[in-house]
Amino acid sequence: MSKKRQTKSGPRRRRKQALKPCPPIRGGWARLRRGILAAVLVGVSCAPSLMSGAWAKPASDAAAVPGTGVTFDRRQPVTFQADRIDYNQKTNIVTLSGHVEAWQAGHVLFADRVLYDRNSNIADAIGHVVLVSPDGQIVYSNYAELSQNMTNGIMSAVNITLPLNAKLAANGGRRTGGEINELTRAVYTACEVCAKHPDRYPLWQITARSATQDVQHHLIEYRDATMEIYGVPILWFPYFSHPDPSAKRMSGLLIPDAGFNTHLGAFAALPYYWVINNSADATITPIISTKDGLAGDVKYAQDFNFGTLKVDASSGLDNGRLQGALFANGLFDLNPSWRAGFNVQRASSVNYLNDYSILPNANELQSEFYLEGFGDGSYARLETSFFQGLVGSVTDSDLPLVLPYGVYSYTGQPDSLGGTFSVNANALNIRRTSGTNTERAAISSDYSLPFQDNLGELWSTVFHIDAAAYNATGLNNYPNYDANRSSASEGRALPQVALNYRWPIMNDSGFLGSQLFQPIVQLIGAPIIGNNIDKTNIPNEDSYDFQFTDANLFGFNKYPGIDRLENGMRANLGLESEWFLGNGGTIDGLIGQSYRAHKDDTFAPGSGLNDNVSDIVARLTYTPTAWLDFVYRTRLSHTSLQDRYTDTFVSAGSPLLRITAGYLYSAVNPYYYYDGSPPPASYYLPRSEVTFGLSTAYKQWTFSTSFQRNIETGQFDSTNFSGGWQNDCLGIGLLFSRVNTTIGTDSGSTTVLLTVTLKTIGAIGFNAL
Repeated sequence: MSKKRQTKSGPRRRRKQALKPCPPIRGGWARLRRGILAAVLVGVSCAPSLMSGAWAKPASDAAAVPGTGVTFDRRQPVTFQADRIDYNQKTNIVTLSGHVEAWQAGHVLFADRVLYDRNSNIADAIGHVVLVSPDGQIVYSNYAELSQNMTNGIMSAVNITLPLNAKLAANGGRRTGGEINELTRAVYTACEVCAKHPDRYPLWQITARSATQDVQHHLIEYRDATMEIYGVPILWFPYFSHPDPSAKRMSGLLIPDAGFNTHLGAFAALPYYWVINNSADATITPIISTKDGLAGDVKYAQDFNFGTLKVDASSGLDNGRLQGALFANGLFDLNPSWRAGFNVQRASSVNYLNDYSILPNANELQSEFYLEGFGDGSYARLETSFFQGLVGSVTDSDLPLVLPYGVYSYTGQPDSLGGTFSVNANALNIRRTSGTNTERAAISSDYSLPFQDNLGELWSTVFHIDAAAYNATGLNNYPNYDANRSSASEGRALPQVALNYRWPIMNDSGFLGSQLFQPIVQLIGAPIIGNNIDKTNIPNEDSYDFQFTDANLFGFNKYPGIDRLENGMRANLGLESEWFLGNGGTIDGLIGQSYRAHKDDTFAPGSGLNDNVSDIVARLTYTPTAWLDFVYRTRLSHTSLQDRYTDTFVSAGSPLLRITAGYLYSAVNPYYYYDGSPPPASYYLPRSEVTFGLSTAYKQWTFSTSFQRNIETGQFDSTNFSGGWQNDCLGIGLLFSRVNTTIGTDSGSTTVLLTVTLKTIGAIGFNAL
């Protein structure tokens, strides 16, 4: 690059310059008065004071403030005030001296001295010149020659203040139409300049042989530009541009991205941001890699008065094959009560999503279209959804196509007795290429009547019913695997009644705080019905994902959904206690158990609900101070008190040093969906894993690390590290992540990301994925 910059007289040597601070305004009162006027006179006019006057040379049009829609009449005279005014009748020159202030057509001028030539309509401002534009931009200079209602001018030792603490300085500049500032030997930075040592270099700055600030289009362009760190050149650009900090959106090239990927090889991406109109924009990113060649991504977003739309479409070569992906979502208000939306996720393969880091480690994609309405205590939704499998264990033929699913829920106001009625109705139609096809119409309804006795005991009676009608084909296929039949039509209704009881007891312990104890009893009466498919002919679509904990101890159904229902005579008992500490901390605990008059063998083995007496479930949360949070959940065998399930998490420390740790244990595989048939041997393999994290933030530095380890296999599932440094104008971040999860043919991935963010300029990143 040095050879390209040589001239006939030899290599050109540039004099380094540090960004100078804005020249101070002399005098405390003058500074205060001028600061107030500079703020006020941008939007309003001000009457002249003593020793003031006006001169005018009418113009023929109006001046518009760029980007604001505000218009000023250029035919307005110049209004001014100064400590001294002299007028030379021979030369027709007005000399203003001492705290000169002048304003015209939204422009405000401050200077020590101003010479105004009434013949040429040119004003020379000398000493501590400050020019405030109608858009709020402030330009400082030692000398300025102004004309055309202060919109044209030539200035020396220019300093321009911009939003977000950005500063633009130059040895000299030319102002044209109040919209273009052409600068020589320009310097730009968003860093603070040392007030005690103004000659010191800021952390970073851009120096250029020339620069142009387009005020109307909010753009700054540089020619022969150099990026410097503490005055040391690190990058040279023959041409460089960026939006000025006042720009909300602007079309143009974004900071390029580059890196190395084990799947793609070395790659580079050059995004282009396109402002289509006031409500729509797009980011177009071409990508080139050494292993697969060309690829591209287009992100489109648009806001409407009645909704939003976002689309992300990409395509490229991956392992020699043309592949792609589409992600889109939208939400649109139809009227105050109804809205419609969609969410589309489709991809050619899981390898494409992983290799280009679009959606790594995904097993399936879901797409849906929906219509939903909101009323007074009511909600309705109609949707259709379909899925795409991405790994061998999740095939498209087994995944459902929902055409459609509708739900309506309503909760009424309390009646004269204080009782509340609610209803939830739904209907669905599920289709599979290879599997069970299910049609279902169902309704669930409650009537709850609460009351309180003289001892403060809280009672409630709840009447509940679940009713559903089914028509199914392919029952002998996934996911039901009925060995006796392939199709069936069935109806079922299960009425239940519950008596709920709580007796909250409060104890005041003075400075130790207060304690709340309450025994909880729930008695449920219901007929006994079968849940096995070989007995009921009812397919299972919504009751697979099941885990018995304190979260579902109380209620009519411990199963999720309604295809499998808890039934028979049973009781749920628990004891809950809360301790409200004097310093604002809390301790919350719950222990409970379920009892049933009959055994239910439809619960999964090892679920803790197979006998007449359930396992014991408990929860403890401990938050004594703002720097400690502890949550512990467990399920213990009711016969041996052996641990069957544990989920605990602790977070301790302050932002200076915070530690998080978690532990999960399950006596059986918690990720297995039990379908009623004898589970495989892998189901009985215990699952235990531990997570750990550490983070610290000290002044401008942040660090964090975390990992997840499978204790049974002795392997790390994931490892992460990040560190960063940030001040008022620069941010540096480093991220490392390793995932060992096997998805499809990908046995894991490693991510390394280095990001350098320059305030008001953008971010430069390097990836190794």
